[in-house]
Amino acid sequence: MSFFGFGQSADIDIVLNDAETRKKAEHRSEDGRKDKYFLFYDGETVSGKVNVTLKYPGKRLEHNGIKIEFIGQIEMYYDRGNHHEFVSLVKDLARPGELTQSQTFDFEFTHVEKPYESYTGQNVKLRYFLRATVGRRLNDISKELDLVVHTLSTYPELNSSIKMEVGIEDCLHIEFEYNKSKYHLKDVIVGKIYFLLVRIKIRHMEIDIIKRETTGTGPNVYHENDTIAKYEIMDGAPVRGESIPIRLFLAGYELTPTMRDINKKFSVRYYLNLVLIDEEERRYFKQQVHRQ
Repeated sequence: MSFFGFGQSADIDIVLNDAETRKKAEHRSEDGRKDKYFLFYDGETVSGKVNVTLKYPGKRLEHNGIKIEFIGQIEMYYDRGNHHEFVSLVKDLARPGELTQSQTFDFEFTHVEKPYESYTGQNVKLRYFLRATVGRRLNDISKELDLVVHTLSTYPELNSSIKMEVGIEDCLHIEFEYNKSKYHLKDVIVGKIYFLLVRIKIRHMEIDIIKRETTGTGPNVYHENDTIAKYEIMDGAPVRGESIPIRLFLAGYELTPTMRDINKKFSVRYYLNLVLIDEEERRYFKQQVHRQ
């Protein structure tokens, strides 16, 4: 409402030109809820219409200009007041003046650079959105429309298998092998575990997928580990010479691409944790980094 409840106000709506045909992607919001948003890729044009609908027909709406912005920003949850904008584009839709009736304005941001993947994490959020604003002397009227951006990657030329031996001297010696060092988000992790020496009573063995989110720089670096999946590969005591196969389907888990030093603000990496638990509840584990 305007000052003292008098005068004109308006509703704003942002409609994409290809809203009926553009694909949508599911994305998790900060409160954990999953919603669907229009999906874009780097270099795609973003175009549409801004509808400004006057609330009270017959009354004029004075304004200081109407604009639309395309924004890509990173927000650290521990520093809510500062938004780090890595993309900021503005289109003026109308000069200062007045509206005497509801009006529609066309806009187009051509071949927009969208360098990073949309991401909502434990301590950081990277989002893209359109914001339409009717400037006013006392209080602006604005509306935001969130978009989701996915980055495209090529298959790596080198994707060698991983083979390692680990153990505790004179107690446990195992060898494990994974078929790749890099996986895509819908891939299958295939591997084997060989028991070369077993002198402790192992009760349980599992593979955990760990997501590590790193935010901040220098002395103000925060690491947040989140266990995405626990996959049991053995229940019971193995014997020397035994081989345990691994086949872990990634499609069922909520994974993102690996992110490396995004805008010098944060990184996201994934690890495979091989965990063994003996009959006295002691835990033995070996961690291996994997790219998604």
